Amino acid sequence: MPLQKINARMQEMVKDLAYERASKMFASLNSGKMLRSKLVLKIAGHSDRAIDLCAIIELIHLASLLHDDVIDDAMLRRAKPSINAQYGTKNAIMLGDILYSRGFMQLANFNPNIIIAISGAVCKLSVGELMDVDLSQNFNDNLQKYLQMIEYKTAALIQAASSSAAMLAGLDDKPYEIYGKNLGLAFQIIDDILDITGDEKSLGKPAMNDYKEGKTTLVYILLYQKLENTDKIKLKSLFKKELSPDELAWLKDKISKHNIINECKKIAHQYSQLAIQATPNTELSSIAADMINRSF
Repeated sequence: MPLQKINARMQEMVKDLAYERASKMFASLNSGKMLRSKLVLKIAGHSDRAIDLCAIIELIHLASLLHDDVIDDAMLRRAKPSINAQYGTKNAIMLGDILYSRGFMQLANFNPNIIIAISGAVCKLSVGELMDVDLSQNFNDNLQKYLQMIEYKTAALIQAASSSAAMLAGLDDKPYEIYGKNLGLAFQIIDDILDITGDEKSLGKPAMNDYKEGKTTLVYILLYQKLENTDKIKLKSLFKKELSPDELAWLKDKISKHNIINECKKIAHQYSQLAIQATPNTELSSIAADMINRSF
């Protein structure tokens, strides 16, 4: 029920702009798992203010996905044609700008510290997107660069959702900030794993697509560290390439042989444990567990 209220509130916010085309395009979006909203509701409860905060955060998140799909030339998002596939790149960019703007317009009604937390996260998110684009130019074997990129691009908004919910509830926001950051890092690592282990139906996008798009995720960084020099050269040669069945089989075999998926899961689990240990709110451990154990 609260998630339905959040979706309805987002629709109202976009409808308030009185432009039917924007409302029509927004209606074709899938709101997804709404992890950030579930987090806010667990911390701050189900008040109208909490619902509004969730709607703002979800609008910002959806805006970032619209821009992400344009950058990646993605034709699918959550098992449906992306907005750029349906309406073209220009419309996708402008709808993203509309959602960002509407979210910030509503955010102006909140406590200044909440405004600072959310707007700061959006700055990081935008820089993280640029980092991702830069790293996609060549194979990246630098783990720290990868971790900084996912901290900015993914974890920052989850961190801000958690800390701003704590502020709204009158709680000390620092433990929740730590919780959100580590949860966000674990979330992205699991996402990277699912690109390898999932299928198109459950993922809502082609499986093993990250490497073709130029994303050297944790899976490939750890694999590179384990390979002999000749295999390292081959791995790099497959970067940003449409892989043949034989090349896909080689890649899957090397990932399996070196136990890379389990190593990535261990790292994600470590971050989730850091999240759980940061706050006395035991209810938040279920969110971390659901995120770690998800299949899409």
